Amino acid sequence: MKDSITRERTKQNRRHPAVQLGAVLFWLLLWQAASTAVGLPLLLPSPLRVLARLKELGSTWSFWETVFCSLRRILIGFATGVAAGALLAAAAWAVELVEALARPMLGVLKATPVASFIILALVWVESDALASFISFIMVLPVVYHNVREGLDAVDGQLLEMAHAFSLSRWKIVRCCYLPALAPFVLSALTSALGLAWKSGVAAEVLGRPVRAIGRQIYDAKIYLETEDLFAWTLVVILLSILLEKLVTVLLGRLSRSRARRAKG
Repeated sequence: MKDSITRERTKQNRRHPAVQLGAVLFWLLLWQAASTAVGLPLLLPSPLRVLARLKELGSTWSFWETVFCSLRRILIGFATGVAAGALLAAAAWAVELVEALARPMLGVLKATPVASFIILALVWVESDALASFISFIMVLPVVYHNVREGLDAVDGQLLEMAHAFSLSRWKIVRCCYLPALAPFVLSALTSALGLAWKSGVAAEVLGRPVRAIGRQIYDAKIYLETEDLFAWTLVVILLSILLEKLVTVLLGRLSRSRARRAKG
């Protein structure tokens, strides 16, 4: 009992904002020390120079237009991947033939490197739609496997009881399926969103569509604009964290709202 309490307190301490802030400051100081040791901003600019450059970029309309275009492309691929993965998982759960047909395809999607998909997709897809397509491909198997596991986790006895009381299909879904699926869906969305974002930006680096974060990263590397390269990379990291937090908060609110309605 004491060990479990100690472990829980340790987890809470690790999540404490002061601890997280201290970890961030540690890595920033290490970055600053490495930049000072190198002494060449062209190779490794300091955090302050990168932040100053990011502030300059953020004051321009083209910066926000580029961020919006990348978000739009990647979120379209993410949303379609989530929908397709959930529908395919439900179909595979209900029909064994669908699962048998889907298993090898999903295995290929999981095993193939992202770079290979991007290069192959460049033959079939326009550069402007490449990030959406790659995000879709990366999200689909993650959502499928999580939703499939969630469906398998539904309590069979609870379903029998629901059918015995002749509950409607919507009540069975709301009372039996949704509570079992919720943790799996949350895990799928947070993991898939980060994967979609990173793979989508990688697709933009190779596809180089107009007004894209990936294109800015590629151009900064070509023209040796190291501060821009670090600044745009920081944008990718910050947006990834922000999107993940936003999804977690929204799903948490939906879960609490559903729990309140169920109690009422």
